[in-house]
Amino acid sequence: MRQAEVVVYGATSGGVCAAVAAARRGLDTVLLEHGRHVGGMTSGGLGYTDLGDPRVLGGMAAEFRQAVADAYGVAPGHYAGPEPHVAEEIFLSWLERAGVEVVFDAPLRTVVAGGNRISSVATARGDFAAGAFVDASYEGDLLAAAGVSYRVGREDRSLHGETFAGRREVVPGMHNFPPWISPFGADGSLLPQVADGPMADVGAGDGGVMSYGYRVCMTTAPDRIPFERRPGYDEEHWELGRRLFRHWREQGIEPRAGRLVGLEPNLPNGKCDGNSLGPFSLSVLDRSAWAYPDAGPAERERIRLHHLHHAQDLLYFLSHDPEVPAHVREELRRWGLPADEFADTGHLPHQLYVREARRMLGEKHLTEHDLVQARPQEDVIAMGSYHLDIREVQRTWRWVYEHPDPVPMVVTEGYLSVGVPPYPIPYGAIVPRREECANLLVPVCVSASHVAFSSIRMEVQYQMLGHAAGLAAAQAAGSGKAVQDVDVAALQAGLVAAGQVLSL
Repeated sequence: MRQAEVVVYGATSGGVCAAVAAARRGLDTVLLEHGRHVGGMTSGGLGYTDLGDPRVLGGMAAEFRQAVADAYGVAPGHYAGPEPHVAEEIFLSWLERAGVEVVFDAPLRTVVAGGNRISSVATARGDFAAGAFVDASYEGDLLAAAGVSYRVGREDRSLHGETFAGRREVVPGMHNFPPWISPFGADGSLLPQVADGPMADVGAGDGGVMSYGYRVCMTTAPDRIPFERRPGYDEEHWELGRRLFRHWREQGIEPRAGRLVGLEPNLPNGKCDGNSLGPFSLSVLDRSAWAYPDAGPAERERIRLHHLHHAQDLLYFLSHDPEVPAHVREELRRWGLPADEFADTGHLPHQLYVREARRMLGEKHLTEHDLVQARPQEDVIAMGSYHLDIREVQRTWRWVYEHPDPVPMVVTEGYLSVGVPPYPIPYGAIVPRREECANLLVPVCVSASHVAFSSIRMEVQYQMLGHAAGLAAAQAAGSGKAVQDVDVAALQAGLVAAGQVLSL
């Protein structure tokens, strides 16, 4: 049994910040990571950093932004974000200087708890005890194993009276399928990549999570790794994409390659962060992600590989299939995977983009109203500002009642983008209910509705909330207090001293 003072589970960027913040306060801190890398999405493909209002950026998020600038010898903000390997190098250097013990290949197995406190956690790399724990995983595995309440997916609109909750209307937009594309093959079977089964009523909760995918780092450098045909590539799996390109051709629409996967050199050294753009993208919309948050290890790995193969095969499809316009294929073939990124994972990212998994039901629960109205929070520990950004939830089909007979059409549902003012995030949103756990902090799977979480989920917010969680864990472990009894005024003072922005 390794006895520490603070144990952080999940080496996401929020987990790194939590561990470093606690260690800088002199506490013996262990960071447990399921995989073999630190940084989560910040080092796992999401190079292009969504900031929102830069005035709210402070604390360790601002420190990371400065470290990126220093790494390239430029002013902060000159680049939208770092190359993945540079992000990981920064985080590793922070951890080493702070004296954090990092344990890789340590997925959570069980939790030992007594009363309302976690005593220790068992992992594949041993058992770890501490006075305070931080769950900084994208999935919320530690909070769930500790018996902390949570939700998964979209709630019903009536639960919090949120305008944007529940299943959305199917409306035209850049991420939706154009009309008249049939979901059925010649034999009457449903095409791959289209989910079957009815959609919930508009406004109803259906448990659906935002789609997952891989943010693929790409380059035009001479030593790039070309997009190759993967063993197991299935021609039939891409029939829906062919139908989309045929439809565009019939309509006289010429899609640009850059608008399909984000081929813009938005990272240093001519690299780009491939994003999920348009109706047919790196996001997987067949509802497979809906099962991921509560799935066991084997099922999660199956879902992860399904998404990874989708990314590989989409890039090959767009660069080689004869139904794809020649100019798109030619442009895609100018790009490839960087030889100096993700060498141990086939030059594809090590992190699946889990946009949303479990969300804790904590001491405070943020909703759409808190963000849209920027409601004051006396226990503010960080600020958010990015718009409500709900990515597509599903691609399915429905009957459209045209004369003389109904017509089946593919539809994409769930996308939403609504601006919000800068808003405070309270300490209570990262703290479980006292009766459930008194020594756990949760800076990633925060206590928020599906709608509110869609804004809070940005990496810079995770970094700032991780910073706050690390300081709070240090205070709780050092005093023996419950995390619910942490001196919030002292926590706020420590955050402000470290550059955190608590008010504009």
